[in-house]
Amino acid sequence: MKKQIKIFDTTLRDGEQAPGCSMNLHEKIEVAHRLELLRVDIIEAGFAVSSPGDFEAVSAVAETVKSCTVASLARCSAADIDAAYSALKKAVSPRIHVFIATSDIHMRHKLKLTPEQVLETTERMVRYAKSLCPDIEFSAEDAMRSDPDFLARVVRTAIKSGATVINIPDTVGYSTPQEMRAAIEKLRAAVPECEEVDISVHCHNDLGMATANTLAGILGGATQAECTINGLGERAGNAPMEEIVMAIRTRPDLYPVETRIDISQIYMASKTVYGIIGKTAPFNKPIVGANAFAHEAGIHQHGVLADRSTYEIMTPEAIGIPSNRMVLGKHSGRHAFQDRLSQLGFELSREDFENCFNRFKELCDKKKEVSDQDIEALVRNLLPEEDNSYFKMKSYSVHAGSSEAATAVIALEIGEEVREEVALGNGPIDAAYKAVDKIIEPPEYIFEDYAIQSVSEGKDSLGEVVTTLGYGGRLFTGRGLSTDIIEASILAYVNAQNKLMDYYKKRQAAEAVLPEG
Repeated sequence: MKKQIKIFDTTLRDGEQAPGCSMNLHEKIEVAHRLELLRVDIIEAGFAVSSPGDFEAVSAVAETVKSCTVASLARCSAADIDAAYSALKKAVSPRIHVFIATSDIHMRHKLKLTPEQVLETTERMVRYAKSLCPDIEFSAEDAMRSDPDFLARVVRTAIKSGATVINIPDTVGYSTPQEMRAAIEKLRAAVPECEEVDISVHCHNDLGMATANTLAGILGGATQAECTINGLGERAGNAPMEEIVMAIRTRPDLYPVETRIDISQIYMASKTVYGIIGKTAPFNKPIVGANAFAHEAGIHQHGVLADRSTYEIMTPEAIGIPSNRMVLGKHSGRHAFQDRLSQLGFELSREDFENCFNRFKELCDKKKEVSDQDIEALVRNLLPEEDNSYFKMKSYSVHAGSSEAATAVIALEIGEEVREEVALGNGPIDAAYKAVDKIIEPPEYIFEDYAIQSVSEGKDSLGEVVTTLGYGGRLFTGRGLSTDIIEASILAYVNAQNKLMDYYKKRQAAEAVLPEG
């Protein structure tokens, strides 16, 4: 029987904290749903003590997810551990994930603690966490730049204090596969107690070796791999879940282990995460990129037509890229639409289903055929609506020509009031955005990015627009969807401004209650 490798997914914690990858509560629940469909073993839902929003997200995921362990990160401090425990109370299977740095550079410059103080803190805080929750993961931050003998002492202390999982992170992506395998093997030899717990590896991709290092750690004896969907994470990111899982699946001769991941859900999980953060997969991204199963060279095409295994080491169908599709159109009813949603892995509330079905019918009047990509985009663009509590587009009129400035007339609903403004601009989008700004009067922000892409093929394709605004050191991403790219652009901009305004108002409220001086 093959050894089982647990998959610990930290998309909602390490992935989400990367610049430009923040998610609201509704979006985090959607990602958690996708992770549960993937059958990951552990979902790290956030860092509960870091903000009220993170606490709320961890609590919501803990209450929603039923078939995975749900973890919250915590520093080795009582306040962090208390917050994590409180957020995880409703989880079917909770885990508190505590960490402390163990490398000389981190202990000296960041913690300003001696090695003996780190050992004492580890013992005290792991023991405290264990008193609250039976499943405790301990991470030695920057383990791969730590003194191996000291690391062994810390790990032994954590296990004796109650840790059930020991994580050895390559926090800054400094290691190589040979080093990672040797480090895990040496640690297991030096600390026999490791045989009683799971050994985990958490690799960053700063040198492009996160996947290779993770697989090397598994060869060294690690029984848990920490990763994210699409490799999201700090700096250059984390080890991508899809690469680790498919490497294990494709090369059983090298990796005599298995995971419980349902690989048929990989593609949809990847698309969901990219869609939520307003990005697309690099065309050459392994496993999920547009070119991963594309063949242009004649010799390759000839080989694939003769036998797909000549140039494909896995099939697109295996990871959930459909080889066929059911055509939906204006004559399709609720049952067919619901069935297709289920096949795509979407579970909508009755209200969201009706909303999505009505938008589907509207789209059918504009397009002859509605593709799976169109349906995915319709559902994806339902998610941000919880943020649309300030402004909603009522109507727009845009005029542009080659010999005159563009003019836009925009009407927005603000509560029960409708406000309308007109503006000139350098093109229709610029004019429309200026008119929106005149209505809402936002705080001073930075316009970071504007991106547009077709959702499917054909000249009647839906256009999906993503706008990114910067304010207060944070990024706010808005999405809009329409067969009219002007409308999609305005919807995206209003969505981003709603998120920015929500943050702005909450920050103002928090500052108002701070004591003076």
